[in-house]
Amino acid sequence: MKNILVIGSAGQIGSELTMKLREIYSGNIVAGYRSTKPEKELLESGPSEMVDALDAKRIAEVVAKYKIDTIYNLAALLSAVAEKKPLMSWNVGLNGLINTLEVAREYKCAVFTPSSIGAFGPSTPHDNTPQDTIQRPTSMYGITKVAGELLSDYYFYKYGLDTRSVRYPGIISYTTLPGGGTTDYAVEIYYAAIKGEEFVCPLAKGTYLDMMYMPDALKAAIDIMEADPSRLVHRNSFNVASMSFAPEHVYEAIKKEIPSLTMRYKVDPVRQGIADSWPNKMDDSCAREEWDWNPEYDLTSMTKDMLKNLRKKIK
Repeated sequence: MKNILVIGSAGQIGSELTMKLREIYSGNIVAGYRSTKPEKELLESGPSEMVDALDAKRIAEVVAKYKIDTIYNLAALLSAVAEKKPLMSWNVGLNGLINTLEVAREYKCAVFTPSSIGAFGPSTPHDNTPQDTIQRPTSMYGITKVAGELLSDYYFYKYGLDTRSVRYPGIISYTTLPGGGTTDYAVEIYYAAIKGEEFVCPLAKGTYLDMMYMPDALKAAIDIMEADPSRLVHRNSFNVASMSFAPEHVYEAIKKEIPSLTMRYKVDPVRQGIADSWPNKMDDSCAREEWDWNPEYDLTSMTKDMLKNLRKKIK
């Protein structure tokens, strides 16, 4: 990768991924945004362009202008928001992806499009969820992710387009505020702890979900695109895992650092329904075998780092 376009650079993953890419690569790392401008640091550290995933002509203009060879297509609505706006979720998630794939086919770009644990459903095995298994999601978010995986594979097999993807678990970050995801509680509880507030948990006790700290999420996005293609048996999309826990476990981990934290449960039926349809823990052995995936953080080390950085952020 030399010249990279990040579509959705102002979003949950995009804002941090763009900066990480700029640390690593010396070419043009273009921050593509739609209506929300990226933060000042992102705007000042490299090129930025207004790019709407639903505007194929504009994507093509930017790709041509900067001689882009790799596109990170991150445009999507998060899970809880997608249930409130299902048609918009379909439009952004799939029509935006088609536009990206078509431009990439014309200009011979590699494409990364994140999938999710949401691509699985209630009939999927919930423990040690296999790489290749039944995918029958019951949320619009999940439906778009499954369709996106199939589309990306289609463009690889039909046109030879270099498409790659990972199925992200819930992502936890101290930089980006929660934005409407089912797993956002695992970010919100850290903020409550630092602010000295009681945390009201929207998911029930015992609701296990795969989670990942943002540094590992960025690592996965970069490592998969750098992987030797001759080793890849799979492409769209790889299970990647780091840690699996329920709300009481993250609460207990934070209590060890901030004993004053209190938590009560007030279950959100929409989020709980989505969470119950997702895996408890994914089997990521294919990612480990095919491109040496290896996360660096567990719940304890993540908690210490989250609290350290949030103390600096929230004064």
